[in-house]
Amino acid sequence: MELDLQPLRLPSDSERPFVIAGPCSAETEEQVMTTARELAMKGCHNFRAGAWKPRTKPGGFEGNGEKALPWLQQVKRETGMLVSTEVATPEHVELALKYGIDILWIGARTSANPFAVQALADALRGVDVPVFVKNPVNPDLELWIGALERINQAGVRRLGAIHRGFSSYDKKIYRNLPMWQIPIELRRRIPELPIICDPSHIGGRRELIAPLCQQAMDLGFDGLIVESHCDPDHAWSDAKQQVTPDVLDYIISLLVIRDEQVTTEGIQQLRKQIDELDNQIMDILAKRMRVCREIGQYKKEHNMTVLQSSRYNEILSKRGAQGALCGMSSDFVARVFENIHEESVRQQIEIINK
Repeated sequence: MELDLQPLRLPSDSERPFVIAGPCSAETEEQVMTTARELAMKGCHNFRAGAWKPRTKPGGFEGNGEKALPWLQQVKRETGMLVSTEVATPEHVELALKYGIDILWIGARTSANPFAVQALADALRGVDVPVFVKNPVNPDLELWIGALERINQAGVRRLGAIHRGFSSYDKKIYRNLPMWQIPIELRRRIPELPIICDPSHIGGRRELIAPLCQQAMDLGFDGLIVESHCDPDHAWSDAKQQVTPDVLDYIISLLVIRDEQVTTEGIQQLRKQIDELDNQIMDILAKRMRVCREIGQYKKEHNMTVLQSSRYNEILSKRGAQGALCGMSSDFVARVFENIHEESVRQQIEIINK
C-alpha cells in the first residue's frame, strides 16, 4: 500500500513524544484560554478543542461551532501553539480554514462513512494542511485505509492516523477496545504513515490514560492526542476521560520511550528462537489439519455432520484452562482455537462435498 506523503514536521520536544492536548469541547472562551495557557506553560506545542461535537444521542452539548473558532485563533496568537479541531462536513472544513486552524482531524463516526469522507476530501482538494484520520468506530482496517486514501487522493500529503479504539457492545475495562493488532497491521501496510494514539477515547476513564500512553509508546506509536481540561470534573462533554494539564504533564514526564532502532546480539538470538518455535507451530498445525481431514473423511463415510458442538465446547474449555495454567489469557487461547476450529471445519466441509 502506497500513499503520496510528506513528513508532518509538527513541533514537539526532542525528549518527549509528539503530543496534541486540549479539552474535548471548546465550551467557553475562558475555559479554552485557561486550559491553553496551562498547557503552554507545561511545554505543549499543539492544542486541540472540539468546535463541533457529534454526540451519540441528541440533547447533549454538540459544540459552539463557528463561535469557538476565534477562541482557537486567540490561543494561537497568545501561546504560539498550533491549533486543531475535528471536521465532519465540508462547511466545517471551510470555516476551519477561514479561521486559520492549523491541523484538522476526521472523527471515527465520519471515517466510517465513505460518502462523508469523500465530501471532506473534495472540500480539502488543493489545501495544504495536516489532516489526521481516526479509525472507524467498527474494527475495519480496509475502511480506515480507504478513508486515508480518499483524503490523500485529494492532494493532502501531510497525513496521519489516530487510533482511538473500537466500539463494542460488551463494555469491559475500556470505553473502546484497543485491538492493537489493527493499528499494528496499518503500520505494516503503510510504514511511512504517522500513527498517534488517543488514550482518552480508548480508556474512557482518566486513570487509564497513563498506562495506555505507555503501551502506545512501547508499540512504537509516533505520538499522542490527549484530552486535557482546566476543570475536568465539570467538563460539558466526556468529563471522566479528561485530565488537568498538571496531570498530563506528569504522565508524559514518566513515559519511557523505546529506541526501536537499537538491536543487540542477544535479541537476535531470541528472535532466532522465535523463528524456530514458529516453524514448530506450523509443523504441528499441519499435522493437526491432516488428522482433521481424516476425521472429515470418516464423517463423510458415516453420514455425520461436520460440526460437533459438544466436542468444540470441550476443546475450548480444556484449552482455556491449560492456557491459564501456562500464564496465558484464557480469552487469547479461546481465540486461537476458535480460528483453528474454523479452518478445521472448512477443510472437512471440502472433503464432505467432494
